[in-house]
Amino acid sequence: MAALARWCVRHRLIAVLLWLLALGGVGAGALVAGTAYSNDYRVPGTESERAAELLKDGFPALGGDSDTVVWHTGGGSVRAADVEQTMTRTLDRIGDLPGVASVTGPYDGQGAGQISEDGRTAYATVTFDDQADDIGTAEAQAVVDTAKAAEGDGLQVELGGGAVALTESSGGHLAEVVGVVVAAVVLFLAFGSLAASLLPIATALVSVGTAYAGIVLLGHLMTVADFAPMLGMLIGLGVGIDYALFIVTRHRRGLKRGLGVTEAVTAAVATTGRAVVFAGATVCIALLGMLILRLGFLDGVAIAASLTVVLTVAASVTLLPALLSLIGMRALSRRERRRLAEHGPEPELPTGFAARWSAFVERHPRKLGALALAAMTLLALPTLSLHLGTSDQGNGPSTATTRQAYDLLADGFGPGVNGPLTLVTEVRGAEDRLALDNLDGTLRGTEGVAFATPVTFDAGGDTAYLTVVPETAPQSRETSDLVDRLRTEVLPRAEAGTSLDLHVGGVTAGYDDFADVIVGKLPLFVGVVIGLGCVLLLLAFRSIGIPVKAAAMNVAAVAGAFGVVVAVFQWGWGSEPLGLGRAGPIEPFLPVIMVSVLFGLSMDYQVFLVSRMYEEWLETGDNRRAVRVGLAETSRVINSAAVIMISVFLAFVLSGDRVIAMFGIALAAAVALDAFVLRTLLVPALMHLLGGANWWLPRWLDRRLPRISIEPPEHRSAPENLAEADAGRERLTDVVDVLHKERQPDVRDIPG
Repeated sequence: MAALARWCVRHRLIAVLLWLLALGGVGAGALVAGTAYSNDYRVPGTESERAAELLKDGFPALGGDSDTVVWHTGGGSVRAADVEQTMTRTLDRIGDLPGVASVTGPYDGQGAGQISEDGRTAYATVTFDDQADDIGTAEAQAVVDTAKAAEGDGLQVELGGGAVALTESSGGHLAEVVGVVVAAVVLFLAFGSLAASLLPIATALVSVGTAYAGIVLLGHLMTVADFAPMLGMLIGLGVGIDYALFIVTRHRRGLKRGLGVTEAVTAAVATTGRAVVFAGATVCIALLGMLILRLGFLDGVAIAASLTVVLTVAASVTLLPALLSLIGMRALSRRERRRLAEHGPEPELPTGFAARWSAFVERHPRKLGALALAAMTLLALPTLSLHLGTSDQGNGPSTATTRQAYDLLADGFGPGVNGPLTLVTEVRGAEDRLALDNLDGTLRGTEGVAFATPVTFDAGGDTAYLTVVPETAPQSRETSDLVDRLRTEVLPRAEAGTSLDLHVGGVTAGYDDFADVIVGKLPLFVGVVIGLGCVLLLLAFRSIGIPVKAAAMNVAAVAGAFGVVVAVFQWGWGSEPLGLGRAGPIEPFLPVIMVSVLFGLSMDYQVFLVSRMYEEWLETGDNRRAVRVGLAETSRVINSAAVIMISVFLAFVLSGDRVIAMFGIALAAAVALDAFVLRTLLVPALMHLLGGANWWLPRWLDRRLPRISIEPPEHRSAPENLAEADAGRERLTDVVDVLHKERQPDVRDIPG
């Protein structure tokens, strides 16, 4: 690492130019190639996937995206002559637009049941040639503009569906701008130097920008969800700024101790840079752990997010050293430079609130630990009511046309019309046809079914399907219960004595199957991720207790964060005022991605905190002093990093995307709990209570474990790596002299 840092310092202009060329080249490639995202929730082998395959093979005309045009009259009826004429002309124009395969309206005889009982709401079905992922925004926008042109006095026209959703603008890049600005302010308050505060921002922006463009290109090679770039940007800005913060902090400490710019940069990368690489590697390993789930939808997300983390780490240990050497001593504030010139180098000692808090925790470990545990338990309680499912357009902002179309359909026809179920089967004989002809009557009498259509056969009579409209909304538990009831009770009875094999498909069935697969594999995934973390910490700190506490803290942080997410998104506490739409279920892939990301972030804070405690323990063998000193010397940086990451994550609530906002709030809550409750309160309290047992390791295991060092002390590598010239050796001599001066009492001497 030291050699890499020295090369980047000597060739700083080349290093900066290479990164700018990478950003420009990959960005240009992404601009030319365009996007090719796909939200494919289908899971091979599930019943809903089999239903979709049969429907596609037997009824190719139904393969395109199906959207709706809904109109509502404030007074009068949609059957009025003027309304009928206006909407008939409009639907004809929509049918002539490029990319539109067919339009089925309520006035042409084919749309029976598409007018509500009160006669004030009607809808038409617009079928495109392609699925929503393959429809151009311009084609969808033409449909929206044509339909909206029909609005007039007393006539409201709204549209819903996957293609229409492409036309709804998000928050643009407001989220990124707000997050970066807040991070810059926090960095300036922490450093007091404008130049030093801008470098972590610049490093993160270059690496995340390159990764964003890379994810666009990745979408042409594999299935990548449309939220993956924003998720990568959210994670990349958070960890990228944090990683750069740690390195800049160590660099500034070296300057204050009298090292030259080159020596301070090299020492920072050789020590903290190694910890950054370790932390980034753990994040990537955790993210790539999603590959064991063998879900194509999550594979793309895992690789996209990992690519972002890899590039942020690479920029932190290559681009950042080059930039630090360019600004020279301006990494320190004017006051710090003046003090260094007047008084010479001084060791940086923890003082102020950090020292007082550390001593306070040592004096009251039981009370503070109990308080922290109670707070975490209270926040985690909502997690017990967690309902996994996929939000739909009914959860969108109330101003969106897709949300208004959803509400109009629900009010006029019942909530189930927004997510009908499809029953599909192969047909092999007369007995099968007879059973299917009678099935719609059976379904109408089933609890939870509002309406069932007669059976429809394909041209050869080999495949048939029925549409079942539930009484409840697509994402409600009652609709999921109906899917289970159809699969386990109703349909098996209908299939008795026939060769029918009815499969339940549709929106809710597909989402439920996706969630069931994830939940089934979640224990294995969590076990692998946490087990890996325990092994890494065991090797780093030669202790059984440290990894066990870290695993417990990770679980506590995830549970607390999910409690906040359930309260905001599932219970709806403040979701509408925040512009996040109405309450709904939690995305089924959120637990997997949350565990992956939080595992890496928690490892970062855990390593940074415990490594300083471990170093003091090795020197003194005094656990109380080790915990007190470690907490006092690291809490300020941990808190600053947490504030930056929380600010970046919360800013993504402004993105206008419910899924991204869910990630933002979940990660912000997790980081806040991890940094301010767990790492600076519960962990040190427990370590004080456990005493020397924190560092216990059986001798037989100690002999067999390989020895690794995440962040070696600076003095180990300083003589051979930094004393390259006489001037460098003189500076190091000065530093040693300063460190051997008689020091004033500090946190190391405060009695607990």
